[in-house]
Amino acid sequence: MDRQDDVAAVVLAAGESRRFGSPKQLARLEGRTLLEHVLDTARLADLRPVVAVVPVWLTRPAALDDPALIWVRNPHPERGMSHSLKLGFAALPRTVVAAVILLGDQPGVPPEHLRALLAARGTVPFVATVTDGIPQPPLLVEREQFAAVTELGGDAGLRDLLRGGSHAVAAVPSQTIADIDTPADLQ
Repeated sequence: MDRQDDVAAVVLAAGESRRFGSPKQLARLEGRTLLEHVLDTARLADLRPVVAVVPVWLTRPAALDDPALIWVRNPHPERGMSHSLKLGFAALPRTVVAAVILLGDQPGVPPEHLRALLAARGTVPFVATVTDGIPQPPLLVEREQFAAVTELGGDAGLRDLLRGGSHAVAAVPSQTIADIDTPADLQ
């Protein structure tokens, strides 16, 4: 079995976009929305299925008619990133052996970086992107740690778990992967 078989993507795109001032999931970059960029990157890295956790008001565009795309609406984005993670991981099929967490506001992640995360899989439960010594998404989580996702709370995601040092983490170095948090970031 190819190591990429049964590795999914969970794309977190249900945030409230407070700093952006309008729904950044729909902000356009090079003719496509930020969310479309991230979903395309997951597909180009051969992650299947791709679970997109989005706000309840976001309609799935016809252009995203892909049977490997699971559209999950988050009715409570105010509960933070952990709630979106729980919804996304709950939607994963039982056949999935690992999942790569992607942020819907990081359109600049190249597919090659996701492939590097997959290649670093081995004996540790997490493979993280590391920038300036700090683990961050994109982040690969092996199935054995899916339960840890369901125990999260608040808006920190897996940050505290990874920084605590109680879990082994394989690091894939990266140049800074920029988040689009404000309209100026998009420029």
